Amino acid sequence: MQPIFLVVGGPGVGKSTTSRALAASFASSIHLPVDDLRHMVVSGLALPNPEWDDELVRQIRLAREAAVRMAESYAAAGFAVVLDDFFDPHGLVEYRDLLGRGAIGVVLYPTAEEARRRNAARSSGEEGSYIDAAIGHAYAVLGSAVEGLAGEGWLVLDTTDMDVAAVVAAIREHAGVAV
Repeated sequence: MQPIFLVVGGPGVGKSTTSRALAASFASSIHLPVDDLRHMVVSGLALPNPEWDDELVRQIRLAREAAVRMAESYAAAGFAVVLDDFFDPHGLVEYRDLLGRGAIGVVLYPTAEEARRRNAARSSGEEGSYIDAAIGHAYAVLGSAVEGLAGEGWLVLDTTDMDVAAVVAAIREHAGVAV
């Protein structure tokens, strides 16, 4: 079976860019951005915010459960799999079994200032403001969890001064997967 990676972090840290590049480093691979699954909801989409209501939790759980099933199916069929998702205040509980079966957890953790700089470079207006506000909240939640995640075997990478190629190389090295 091919490796399954779960790449998480706050908004603006490069999860999608890194995940796509990591997937591209394998001969057969798939990139599964969990936000894309969530955004398939046509009517009634609940967006993340500091107040996690029951509907938001339900929609995130549904998307993550679907992503896990897809990841396992593709890995069994010979594809390296890279899921990307955001870290949440509930600790990514939907991924615990997948991680327990050998998936590789990666936290992209540049400084909050760098995440804000990256967000400003790619987003503007209302979307940029929404993401900027989310960065502060995400770093407050993730900051208290990083040490525990590292203790559980997650690779926690300060990507502030790293380019995408260096991040991909560090992830592959951590996973013991030759380039």
